[in-house]
Amino acid sequence: MKEKPSQLAHLTDMQYRVTQENATEPPFQNEFWDQEAPGLYVDVVTGEPLFSSEDKFDAGCGWPSFDRTLGDAPVSEHRDTSIPVMPRTEVRSNGGHLGHVFPDGPTETGLRYCINSAALRFIPYEQLDEAGYGKYKEIFTKSFDK
Repeated sequence: MKEKPSQLAHLTDMQYRVTQENATEPPFQNEFWDQEAPGLYVDVVTGEPLFSSEDKFDAGCGWPSFDRTLGDAPVSEHRDTSIPVMPRTEVRSNGGHLGHVFPDGPTETGLRYCINSAALRFIPYEQLDEAGYGKYKEIFTKSFDK
């Protein structure tokens, strides 16, 4: 691994490899694959909000899976032919590589965003205000009675 630029020094080696070198962390051996707590998943590099626990589901694949991004999430999709026999759609944020999106999701979107935990930081619902993400509290309708 090459030396991390100073603006990325806060990243662990795995976070750097995933976000900046397009690596993939091992399935079932990452921080958020089985996370069930309500909260927001933000870009580990930039802090930009990307996904909500409201849209997370267990895909059985060993990585956090979501059926959609947040409406204003800075996420882009690109064709990934790094495995020639299995072309995929890569998902990137302003911070770098996140994972891939597949058209096999179980909800009305039909999508499964398969995302590396190493590309994310989790902000628990109870800490959204304190962490500066309070405006996102209104999206939590499944987790709490309003």
